[in-house]
Amino acid sequence: MTTREDAIALDAADPLASYRDRFALPDDLNYLDGNSLGALPRATSEWLAQVVQREWGERLIRSWNEGWHELPVRVGDLIGRYVLGAGAGQVALADSTTVNFYKLLGAALDARPGRSVIVSDPLNFPTDRYVVEGIARSRDLTVLPLAADPVLGVTPADVEAVVGPDTAVVTLSQVDYRSGALADLHEITRIAHAAGALVLWDLCHSAGAVPIDLDAAGVDLAVGCTYKYLNGGPGAPAFLYVASRLQDELTPPIWGWFGQADQFAMGPSFTPVAGIRRFLSGTPSILAGSAVEAGIELFAEAGIDRIRAKSVDLTSLAVSLYDEHLAALGFTLVTPRDAAARGGHVSVSHPEAYRICKALIELEDTVPDFREPDGLRLGFSPLTTRFVDVWDGIDSIRRIVEEKLYERVSSSRSAVT
Repeated sequence: MTTREDAIALDAADPLASYRDRFALPDDLNYLDGNSLGALPRATSEWLAQVVQREWGERLIRSWNEGWHELPVRVGDLIGRYVLGAGAGQVALADSTTVNFYKLLGAALDARPGRSVIVSDPLNFPTDRYVVEGIARSRDLTVLPLAADPVLGVTPADVEAVVGPDTAVVTLSQVDYRSGALADLHEITRIAHAAGALVLWDLCHSAGAVPIDLDAAGVDLAVGCTYKYLNGGPGAPAFLYVASRLQDELTPPIWGWFGQADQFAMGPSFTPVAGIRRFLSGTPSILAGSAVEAGIELFAEAGIDRIRAKSVDLTSLAVSLYDEHLAALGFTLVTPRDAAARGGHVSVSHPEAYRICKALIELEDTVPDFREPDGLRLGFSPLTTRFVDVWDGIDSIRRIVEEKLYERVSSSRSAVT
């Protein structure tokens, strides 16, 4: 059996252990939801104070010409370099994941006239499904669902079985938001291209958790958020990636003045600027974007390879502890056992998952999250999660079920992280 002392020993040998002290985490809280909202880096408060007091407070509108105007692309390049495996000029910080997804899906469909099928995962993250359904309805297109395993996720064989000459776009998440299954981004992209389709990847649950080589894989388009593993803050701007070979071929369906070729000419019609900037729309949020920049700097310092190595170790410990403590208590593991086939979180199911989640929050000061209908998701952020946190979290779940402590909390449904 794995003891708590074993977990403490793993923390003592962890090369990333010191990073936890660089985040503002309450000492008495076991936070296992970093895949939903990353913790606050202490440096972010100082960074934002500088932006507010100096750039906004003293320089005022002059700051647009002193760095603000370039922020979406400057931070985009940092994300591309340190997170996405993307060369400069292909990533921009802009809007939300939903808006970016709409922009890129619309542009991709326009680039494949005569093709009427969008291939997607019917169990994909809701915002992606909703946008796909809305665009398909407005354009009279067909959405072709994949038949993917709910635990192992979408495989290349699943995609190859449905793509064809009518496929315009294949859109999937690299890491499944429920199970944590990690899709084969390289091979799926190759299969879609062989059918003549474009590929749009959602990287929300992989960006910052696994190495992503968008350029090497020949990916066309991608979107993702920055408030999870990248610690950009609640509601932080999302990012979009457009391969350089496609940028001047694609026209976004939302035409905004930050994507205009001569922005301050205030001309009568829209002419998209060359490059990634054409996918910007309205005025960017400078405070929110600056917070993302602060989070990325910390992430870049730690390095994705070390982050991924610890992520694998954290999730592997969780799976081992599941086998030791939870498997006999009515739980089911709904995350791939192969570490190479999963991202940064582990999910289990239980008939009382909702009340177990509430009991963890209300009785144990432990924060996971719940996913309908019966999923308990444990998200491990390598820069803040300790091995002993994983041990304590699993032990709390065990005690709550063995002692039926979940019966002390209400079963009435409300938002639970």
